[in-house]
Amino acid sequence: METEAVPIIASVALRGPLIGDIGNWHSRTPVHDASRHGNTSQLRELIDSGVCVNLVTVDSITPLHEACLHGHIQCVKLLLAAGAQVDARNIDGSTPLCDASAAGSLECVKFLLDNGAKVNPPLFTASPLHEACMSGKSECVKLLIEVGANLEAHDCHFGTPLHVACAREHLDCAKALLHAGANVNAAKLHETALHHAAKVKNTELVKMLVEFGGNVYARDNRGKKPTDYTWPNSPTAKCFEYYEKTPRSLYQLCRLNLRKTLGQRAVEKILKLNIPTRLKQYLTYN
Repeated sequence: METEAVPIIASVALRGPLIGDIGNWHSRTPVHDASRHGNTSQLRELIDSGVCVNLVTVDSITPLHEACLHGHIQCVKLLLAAGAQVDARNIDGSTPLCDASAAGSLECVKFLLDNGAKVNPPLFTASPLHEACMSGKSECVKLLIEVGANLEAHDCHFGTPLHVACAREHLDCAKALLHAGANVNAAKLHETALHHAAKVKNTELVKMLVEFGGNVYARDNRGKKPTDYTWPNSPTAKCFEYYEKTPRSLYQLCRLNLRKTLGQRAVEKILKLNIPTRLKQYLTYN
């Protein structure tokens, strides 16, 4: 029985998944399995035997997706060297770079970028930056920002990367986005990052967003301000109450307006200004 199973497995690997395998892990081929588990020796044998590295499951997952999602850099290198499509999309629109970012694998992210992976996908789909923020992988967030990730990429379900970072309470990710010039008042159905911070009742997140210009009076599509999502007399509610009653200082308003004028990549532009170092530090929140 075992000897009869070998050619059957090889046959499945060569021809791809069966339509009858929809929604079933049987639609994953041996090359998917080797990539998922980081089995480089098995993967090399399959590639050498002529197996196609761009086989897809019924949900359009490729072996490269599997390797990236689990951070197996050696498998990623083998697959790309064998001709794997670096920007292949699964049924959800995610690329291998999205999966590597979600896994927080800096090695995989860097290697994919070096091999031509696109950091910015089409509009209204989750981007690698969204995925990194969702998983709280702040180092990946910083790297993606460095290589030109769109800070205002808008996913129809999640909004901007800042919305995602705040909804998941990943302060380091939110801070990296804000420092880079992300729009703190970007809205999804009129809902801002401050609305998310209020819903998760994270006072530190609220303070940081307000410091970067978050509008405490913004109303969502239900007509509610961020404070309307807090418990009465809770630390978060008191925080909002303070900000609603206390006007911003003139120097804070100047900083916010200058950064707004400079837009995305504001820090890079500020550092080039012919102004005193202390002013640069203030404008860049250092």
